[in-house]
Amino acid sequence: MGRNQTFETTTVVAAARDVFWGRGYEATSVADLEEATGINRSSLYHAFGSKRGLFDAAVQDYLDTVIRPRLRVLTGPTAGRLGLLAYVDGLRSAVQALPEDSPRRGCLLVNCAAGLAGHDDAARAVVDDYRAELTAALRHSLSVAGAPDEIDEEAIVLSSLTISAMLLARINRDAADLVLGTARRHVLEWTADNR
Repeated sequence: MGRNQTFETTTVVAAARDVFWGRGYEATSVADLEEATGINRSSLYHAFGSKRGLFDAAVQDYLDTVIRPRLRVLTGPTAGRLGLLAYVDGLRSAVQALPEDSPRRGCLLVNCAAGLAGHDDAARAVVDDYRAELTAALRHSLSVAGAPDEIDEEAIVLSSLTISAMLLARINRDAADLVLGTARRHVLEWTADNR
């Protein structure tokens, strides 16, 4: 008879998520995960199958608890100019609020793109799906705002600025803030005639 699980899965996944977020998949050891979660190796493998299984759970948690709540301002009732500004301003506030030693700097998926996704098809697909989801949300909000023609191009520019800022946030918060300031100016210019 197998033993009962004695830990809360969501708590373990969130703790592992922050380790992967800070160190990346490849630089995170199982010992790091044991220490962060308080769960031994055999329990981690029993619950998640492998380090990769835990990483996949952490990425799904990140999408559900960090990314999608942030995108709601672009797709919900606030979509449009106010949603676009709230999105960019929210990112700026988040980047500036985190201490330099926080593992939660930047974006877990952007960090993954710079490492694991470069040589792993499944990780590449998750990162590309995130990019597409972000761009679609931005496109929707630009459309609601009544932005001028070339909404697709504008959405790509904003998503590119966002992703660049999240990569820079790992190493230089001020540079990330400048990029997000540029994104904010673009929003103001593109939506100026449709307030």
